[in-house]
Amino acid sequence: MLAFSTLLSSGGHHQCASGQVCAPSTRQVAFFYASLYVVAVAQGGHKPCVQAFGADQFDPSDPEESVSRSSFFNWWYFGMCGGTAVTLVFLSYVQDNIGWGLGFGIPCAVMAAALAVFLLGTRTYRYYLTAGGKKGLLTRAGEAFAQWRSRRKAASHEHGRDASSEASGLSVVDEEDQAVVGNGNFVKEAKAVLRLFPIWATCLIYAVAFAQSSTFFTKQASTLDRRIGDRFKVPPAALQSFISITIVIFIPIYDRVIVPVSRRYSGRPSGITMLQRIGTGMLLSLLSMVIAALVEARRLRIARDAGVVDDPKVPVPMSLWWMVPQYVLFGAADVFTMVGLQEFFYDQVPDKLRSLGLALYLSIFGVGSFISSALVSVIDRVTTARGQSWFANNLNRGHVDYFYWLLAALSAVELLAYVFFAVVYKYKNKGAVHAG
Repeated sequence: MLAFSTLLSSGGHHQCASGQVCAPSTRQVAFFYASLYVVAVAQGGHKPCVQAFGADQFDPSDPEESVSRSSFFNWWYFGMCGGTAVTLVFLSYVQDNIGWGLGFGIPCAVMAAALAVFLLGTRTYRYYLTAGGKKGLLTRAGEAFAQWRSRRKAASHEHGRDASSEASGLSVVDEEDQAVVGNGNFVKEAKAVLRLFPIWATCLIYAVAFAQSSTFFTKQASTLDRRIGDRFKVPPAALQSFISITIVIFIPIYDRVIVPVSRRYSGRPSGITMLQRIGTGMLLSLLSMVIAALVEARRLRIARDAGVVDDPKVPVPMSLWWMVPQYVLFGAADVFTMVGLQEFFYDQVPDKLRSLGLALYLSIFGVGSFISSALVSVIDRVTTARGQSWFANNLNRGHVDYFYWLLAALSAVELLAYVFFAVVYKYKNKGAVHAG
């Protein structure tokens, strides 16, 4: 649909003057946004389910497969980021120099091929059947709610009865309690999900910082000298590939070197715990924000010294390589936090709710993006009212470095809160599911 939306035009022909960019028709815009929403809905169902299904191919009761399942999350993310690196380098060039139609068409063809390969393996996959698996979560919730109402009615009738009637009413309540217990332990499952909320909430600022790598980082890069040689100019979005390249390089090192070494000291199959892994990535993210702030302050200083502050079309005489460290640190942070969150939200929920657990992990970044947008909007309004927006269209007149310092401070507070809740979670859930 996205590829097709680039081919639509108003009335089948353009009537704009030569040398001018034609405005898209209403039909084009509507079809484009409909396509984006279809992609969003599809990803919402695809991402949590396919990852849970992949992890389910390993038997947790088998010691060797249990270790392999922990590695699965590493190599899953390795494959995802390897594809992202190729996409950012190759497709950003295609979209900038050939056209968006081909840029969207290539991923469409690749997805069709991936679907065919997935379907070919249908008969070889491992499937798990759980007791009461025919009833969905919403069905069990409805039944539990109906029984709760029944109990309330029974309890209200007790006040008007004598001692013998009360005894009879209590026996009815006991029968209903047994029915609730036999209904798949819905309340227990709900509690198992709710206890993850503090960890979920203390990862939101990480998601806010993560959102900057594809927004303000790219906008920064667009102002720099991006020439390599005399002819080639690096597209700003292609710098994001350094995150994926770092992940692709670091995951094998983590899985084959760091995990075995740490396993010798901790005795754990995964080397370090999931909660420790997540916290390490959050610390690296904080450092990335600090470096991003320092690099942006340097960029502004060079822009002033070169006299190009009021001419945003002129590249700032500063190499794009100055931005690579912040991308690399974000890539290293993802290896720890992203993969750690995936494994944590998969492992710490009941078997029946594993797809829901991974959906909760993904929701961190969805909610984080909304928080990022709200934060930028509020800061933009406040700073504009005071004279100059931090996020001016002319980035040389803005102060994105202040925004990075704010995110670094929030990340530090978040990390302290995370450490506290992680310790509480570990000791409160020692006997529950494998407490990170």
